[in-house]
Amino acid sequence: MSEELAAALAGEYAAIFAYGPIGVRLSGANADQARAAEAAHRGRRDALVLALTENGATPPAAAPAYALPFPVTETAGALRLAVEIEERTAAVWRAALPATEGDQRARALDGLTDAAVRATRWRRAAGVTPNTVPFPGRPG
Repeated sequence: MSEELAAALAGEYAAIFAYGPIGVRLSGANADQARAAEAAHRGRRDALVLALTENGATPPAAAPAYALPFPVTETAGALRLAVEIEERTAAVWRAALPATEGDQRARALDGLTDAAVRATRWRRAAGVTPNTVPFPGRPG
């Protein structure tokens, strides 16, 4: 198992954790989007764990808890955290691209693309402009 795929798995674990505090601060369509995002991260985590296991690797376990970069006490903070989580997830998948090939590379590209699209949706919901970034997952 490459370090990059282990980091991508850790990123998925952290994203799943973060959507707990995000989801409880949102309502309506944003809450639906948060549930869908969490489900997508769970699906990506499960697929990566399965793929790594099938290739003889022992995937790292999730941490019992993760430190959020800031307190989430209202809707604006939840939206800001959702953007940040998707940007961080895009970055770990982007980092996995050069270390992968074949099916693993396709998985990394899908992870990067999905996180970038979700980050764009969250930026739009938060009223952040521009809604997109030129190179998703690339450090600022």
